[in-house]
Amino acid sequence: MIAPVLMADPHRPREGGSDRPVVEVAVGILIRDDGGFLLTSRPPGKVYEGYWEFPGGKFEPGETVTDALRRELREELGIEVRSLEPWRTEMVDYPHALVRLNFCKVRAWDGELTMQEGQQASWQQLPVRVAPVLPGALPVLALLAHERGFSGATH
Repeated sequence: MIAPVLMADPHRPREGGSDRPVVEVAVGILIRDDGGFLLTSRPPGKVYEGYWEFPGGKFEPGETVTDALRRELREELGIEVRSLEPWRTEMVDYPHALVRLNFCKVRAWDGELTMQEGQQASWQQLPVRVAPVLPGALPVLALLAHERGFSGATH
């Protein structure tokens, strides 16, 4: 079964036409004991610069979701993941790439958060108080709200 695809910025043309390869991305939802979750801003010079998202990044050849997420969180945030739980997968069709977001919940890590790429970080609760939020994060925020029985807007 093919997952539904979220069309981000549907009014903008797609780069590469209709048979673009799928870019695999590992994404971490860092969750504190109080239920707060981490959002980070897209770094300067990247597509959607300044938009808020869950941290993570592209797989390297031969990596699993777990491998990629551990590496990305070490590179981006300076932390070592102790445990993670694969959770959801979302397909997002951005103008620049067709992306499969592999979301994992991360509840245990070692080290202090240090932003390695010039990004900002913000611990959030629902509703999210930072904006703009990257389109690919919106369905996950809605799922988190549903899990927590939250009926207000997620962003």
